[in-house]
Amino acid sequence: MQARAEELRLSGKRIAFVPTMGYLHEGHLSLIDAAGRESDIVIVSIFVNPTQFGPQEDFENYPRDLERDIELAKKRGAHIVFHPSAEAMYGECPLTNVEVSRITDVLCGASRQGHFRGVATVVTKLFNIVKPHLAVFGQKDAQQAAVILKMVEDLNMDIEIRIAPIVRESDGLAMSSRNVRLKAEDRKNALILSRTLFSIREGLYNGEPLGKLLEQGRAKIQKIPGARLDYLEARTFPGMELLQNADPDKNCLIALAARFGKVRLIDNVLIPKKGEQRV
Repeated sequence: MQARAEELRLSGKRIAFVPTMGYLHEGHLSLIDAAGRESDIVIVSIFVNPTQFGPQEDFENYPRDLERDIELAKKRGAHIVFHPSAEAMYGECPLTNVEVSRITDVLCGASRQGHFRGVATVVTKLFNIVKPHLAVFGQKDAQQAAVILKMVEDLNMDIEIRIAPIVRESDGLAMSSRNVRLKAEDRKNALILSRTLFSIREGLYNGEPLGKLLEQGRAKIQKIPGARLDYLEARTFPGMELLQNADPDKNCLIALAARFGKVRLIDNVLIPKKGEQRV
């Protein structure tokens, strides 16, 4: 992969990269679309990274279908699909990690110790292997996107980062590879997540106080049978500072995570700062 990437760069091709863990859905495919609009060559990686899963998390059960993923990626415009093994990525005794501090201690990082260290390490390795000019990430994993933005800035990586908007099912549920593991009743109940976020966003646009909206949102989710709320918070983006009140001069990320049965889902909405287009 490194040799092929070097050939492409020397021939003047602009490379865009979409890193994924596979089991592609329309959200991933929209990232490939975005990558294609700004490049000559689109490379998609499919690698279920073991180092970003905790000991009690769903690494073994994470859905996988490589042949389907390759077909979908290429139909959508990917020129190369890179599918390394864990052995190739990490070798026998890796001793080096990449860690972004502070912004990884909140939201998902508060309950998933070591998760973002695994993310930062594998993305750094993938950047070094694929050698892209541009990489595209999704807003659904907003904290991950913030971590990558900070890592690229702090380590002077010569890579442009794009954040593409969330793609949702027709009923509003954010697309996720984990959605297929939801039982029918949990799938129906999980709609409370996007509905709560949309309600908070609408309330903020109407001038309602942030604290009250968050309290109401937490209460709504906690009333749903089988739902276990991990967090519902307002943070700046990409700085991840806790917001007690809406600030028109800062991007406001309303983010949440909740479990339905054994499946953990995340979602968010972004309220842009004054002068920027609403999303």
